[in-house]
Amino acid sequence: MIDLKQILSVSLILFSVIDILGSIPIIINLRKKVGHIQSEKATLAAGVLMILFLLAGKSILGLFGIGVEDFAIAGALIIFALGAEMILGIELFKPDPEASSGASIVPIAFPLIAGAGTLTTILTLKAEFDQVNIAIGILLNLVFVYTVLKSTTWLERKLGKTGLDVLRRIFGIILLSIAVKIFKSNAFPMDIV
Repeated sequence: MIDLKQILSVSLILFSVIDILGSIPIIINLRKKVGHIQSEKATLAAGVLMILFLLAGKSILGLFGIGVEDFAIAGALIIFALGAEMILGIELFKPDPEASSGASIVPIAFPLIAGAGTLTTILTLKAEFDQVNIAIGILLNLVFVYTVLKSTTWLERKLGKTGLDVLRRIFGIILLSIAVKIFKSNAFPMDIV
């Protein structure tokens, strides 16, 4: 049953986990490497992943003998690599010149938008909220993600080179921290700090 309170709660939780605003420096950096990011393709791919996980996430992972923790650790490693690239100014993500839409799917659709954190959050939300309300929350977030992806050129002009460089390094450190947190909480779940 559709419940506006549940939709609002789910939307806000997913908004904070997806953190598309925090990913702007990464997206701009990738756009500079590959030339163009297909916002529609990235948003659609992320949406398909999120809805698929909503409907059959644990079953899909179970088919491969993968636990939610294993999936989260793999996502953490990708996020760590992106963060290191942003801080150190090195190039770990090498774009394939023949696949111009490649950056739209990896790493933008996965793991930036529909990453391990987002997908495990969706699995967790199923215990507390109705599936239809989670689906609506996902769709609302995808509309916002698409808007941000379409606005990166404008945002880049507003921030300027120095502003982008500072943001890129700050968000690089934040990404590294998120990756370490995801890794720690999934690799050592019983660890009491």
